[in-house]
Amino acid sequence: MSSEEVQKHSVHTLVFRSLKRTHDMFLSDQGNAPLKDDQSEKVKCLAKIQDEYGAVKEAAKREARAKQLQQAGGGDMQHNGAATGDGLDHMRLGGPGAGGNMDRSDPNNRALVAVNIGQQQMLVPKKAPTMPKPNWHPPWKLYRVISGHIGWVRCLAVEPGNEWFVSGAGDRVIKIWDLASGTLKLTLTGHVSSVRGVAVSSRQPYLFSCGEDKMVKCWDLEQNKTIRHYHGHLSACYALDLHPTIDVLTTCGRDGTVRVWDIRTKACVHTLTGHQNTVAVVKCQAPEPQIISGSHDCTVRLWDLAMGRTRVTLTNHKKSVRAVALHPVQYSFASGSPDNVKQWKFPDGDFLQNLSGHNAIINSLACNSDGVLVSAADNGSMHLWDWKTGYNFQRIQAAVQPGSIHSEAGVFALCFDHSGSRLITGEADKTIKIYKEDDSATEETHPINWRPDIYKKKRY
Repeated sequence: MSSEEVQKHSVHTLVFRSLKRTHDMFLSDQGNAPLKDDQSEKVKCLAKIQDEYGAVKEAAKREARAKQLQQAGGGDMQHNGAATGDGLDHMRLGGPGAGGNMDRSDPNNRALVAVNIGQQQMLVPKKAPTMPKPNWHPPWKLYRVISGHIGWVRCLAVEPGNEWFVSGAGDRVIKIWDLASGTLKLTLTGHVSSVRGVAVSSRQPYLFSCGEDKMVKCWDLEQNKTIRHYHGHLSACYALDLHPTIDVLTTCGRDGTVRVWDIRTKACVHTLTGHQNTVAVVKCQAPEPQIISGSHDCTVRLWDLAMGRTRVTLTNHKKSVRAVALHPVQYSFASGSPDNVKQWKFPDGDFLQNLSGHNAIINSLACNSDGVLVSAADNGSMHLWDWKTGYNFQRIQAAVQPGSIHSEAGVFALCFDHSGSRLITGEADKTIKIYKEDDSATEETHPINWRPDIYKKKRY
């Protein structure tokens, strides 16, 4: 073929010709269904029957065989006594002499399971695995709204005596409120940007705070002034937490690091690096691993505090992790992301279950000792879950303050008081709301709408 004839066709034409030639050669019969063959259909049916009812057929054959032996042996069996009887019992109970496929451990026996009743064995249908019924929890209701901040309320903490709580906001101030009455007790100023984290020490009269101004401060509550600064973060500091047994403070922020500080000497004990993006939340616990962090790189890391390095990286989340909550009694924790709330088991981060349904940007999680887990989101929605089963027993849409716009319904912070009977929220309409359990609710007035076929644990 001359070069002039080749140039008459465009490249697309030549490519499609080549594709058609390939298709005709290799894929021409790809979509055709195979011819039906009676023999193959018969084999398939026999295989299915054997798989489903093989154990029953074998049991019937063994019973018939035993009856024949009994009738044929007659007097011999009476003379031989125990030996023959033992053999029949052995066969009836599905022992090795009888083939053994009456045993519940037989992998081929899928539809039926053998149950011993006295000396006999009976085949009963297998029960489908079901989820346990969740514990009943009374619904929660709003009973107090506290105003005072002039910026978004970004963080909350309750003091160990359960008498007052602290809030930090976008107006750069920290306020201390009486928990029982909701009255303002004290206002602390010193941050030059939004306050993003607060924590109250259970061993010293200290309050710790951090903010978007890169500052980490220690306040002496006897003198009501700053006594220490912890310098080291290169960018905004987003969260902090105190270790329950050791005098160390952990902070995290937009520089992608988790920093561990000695409270007294102000020294940075560890700079934990590994996250590829902003670290949004950090939590401490006494046993191993001692630090848990959630990041915008969609991972949760469990850190070994003694070694100063990652112990486990959990990569199950598909979107950024902004919230982590430890269970106060059980050795487990939950992490929140727009795709799912996931529960994990310490110390190796073994996956427990998904809590699906809160399809929003989850900013905060909180859990109390009664097994109530609360997730709060950017759109003002709060979902309340039963920790054990993952059942969502209540959904609350936070109402914005009069004068606020609808987009200011976001919830940024959640915190239970130490009794677990009060839920405090910090919101985008600049208010603090306090919820409590509805005392008038009963299991009859608010029944559990539980369907095990819907609430199945997904193993991923």
